[in-house]
Amino acid sequence: MAKKKETQGNQELLETLNKSEAFLTKNKRLIITLLIVLVAAIAAIIAWNHYSDSRNEKASTALSHSQELFAQQNFDKALKGDSLGTPGFIEIASQYGSTKAGNLANYYAGLCYAKQDKWEEAVKYLEAFSPKGDLLVSPLAVMALGDAYSNTNQDDKAISSYKKAASMADKAAKSGTNNTVTPVALKKAAMILMKQKKNDEALELMKEIKEKYLGSPAQQDIDKYIEYLTK
Repeated sequence: MAKKKETQGNQELLETLNKSEAFLTKNKRLIITLLIVLVAAIAAIIAWNHYSDSRNEKASTALSHSQELFAQQNFDKALKGDSLGTPGFIEIASQYGSTKAGNLANYYAGLCYAKQDKWEEAVKYLEAFSPKGDLLVSPLAVMALGDAYSNTNQDDKAISSYKKAASMADKAAKSGTNNTVTPVALKKAAMILMKQKKNDEALELMKEIKEKYLGSPAQQDIDKYIEYLTK
């Protein structure tokens, strides 16, 4: 009985192997094609990663040189490059926009234009900056965009940007409150609301600054505004 079962099992295994062999023989070309496609895909991924790393490195190097010019307040050269071969933020943003450094170049280009009171251009580049990646820079970039909107008479967009910057700054802070960026952004929003005669909304933000952001420089004259808005 045991031998019969063993023989039956061997026959079933043999049949399975024969079927597998037949399948491999019948679909040999398809399997080879699939293997070639798989190997090509893996090679493409490796090549892209190498290419991407190389672009990131080039963009970061170029960005650091332009940042030096920005720190020296050579804003036009930082934007457009210099005679030493520094490409400038505009070119870096254009050539390496998909990299982190290229994204940051948009932010710095916007700041350069803002420093030169060229607010329309500042809006263009600050809008191009993606605030998703860097938790430290992003709130500042969104607040800078608010400044650009404010200086191009886009007050509602400015208020929205300031509030967004405040929220992002608080979320990035371990304590849940950022005493540097958030109160400044909220105060800027409140000032525009006052200009729009939306005193109740402005008062709400001023009170939030006073109650939540203790020790912030933005609190220094906050009582004056609260008193004015509660009259």
